[in-house]
Amino acid sequence: MYLQHFGMHSMPFALTPNTEFFFGLAPHVEALQVLQVALQTGEGFIKVTGEVGTGKTLICRKLLNELSDEFVCAWLPNPYLSPEELRAAVAQELGIVLDEVRDQLHLTGLIQQQLLALSAQDKKIVLILDEAQALPDDSLEALRLFTNLETEQRKLVQVVLFGQPELDQRLAQPAFRQLRQRITFSYQLRPLQREEVCAYLRHRLAVSGYQGRPLFSPRAQKLLAQASRGIPRLINVLAHKALLLSYGAGLEQVSDKHLRAAIADTEDATHAPDWRWLWTGTVVLVLLVAVGLLKGVAW
Repeated sequence: MYLQHFGMHSMPFALTPNTEFFFGLAPHVEALQVLQVALQTGEGFIKVTGEVGTGKTLICRKLLNELSDEFVCAWLPNPYLSPEELRAAVAQELGIVLDEVRDQLHLTGLIQQQLLALSAQDKKIVLILDEAQALPDDSLEALRLFTNLETEQRKLVQVVLFGQPELDQRLAQPAFRQLRQRITFSYQLRPLQREEVCAYLRHRLAVSGYQGRPLFSPRAQKLLAQASRGIPRLINVLAHKALLLSYGAGLEQVSDKHLRAAIADTEDATHAPDWRWLWTGTVVLVLLVAVGLLKGVAW
């Protein structure tokens, strides 16, 4: 593709949540700090919500990489599971052999025994669920019951929920008031501001090995921030397409023309108005009104 053309060794705007590209922007750092502090307290649910593409999965993986050896993590990236499937998935993550399980009651007992054994080793058990808004209602209740398992000193398991804003809407229902009261820490990810978008672009290009003059002009960065609404995934999509188009044209810098083409080709992007056509339309409208007024006077 364009790697050799721009002097890069890796794709700067891939959609895979690669922690090597993690950048310490305020919303992401704050979310990680909330998670780390909350996990040290050892109680209840922790919730991180944000719009699609704001970096929840990247933060999740960054957290998994940074937790110390005192933590035992069970990570469920796809939580669209029935209560039975949820228990089985947790058991597998905790190293329980499912072939020996007789029924759900037996499985719940094995999970509790494993949690007690890990707790006796001074281990903190964390259950992390990505895309938690997809959890069925029965599974949310089963998840709450997991947190009933405790010793006299502490809970045997903590639960971290990553989800879209729909998760907040679901938890606001009266049926989930017990679970909602157990959420001790929460954080809502916001989109990036314009200055953060510019820093984000520079950082990812630097990590990918780019060392030339700025690929995106200040005007292009402003347009990209507006079109992406500060959502990292959209920034990646638009920047990647713009680089492809610029490479195809043999350019060494992204042009406004190619960035606008990338925006027009991306359904979820906010399409900026073309001010040239808007100005032309305004002039025509003024002329028509003037002509109408003159006719009225003449009449």
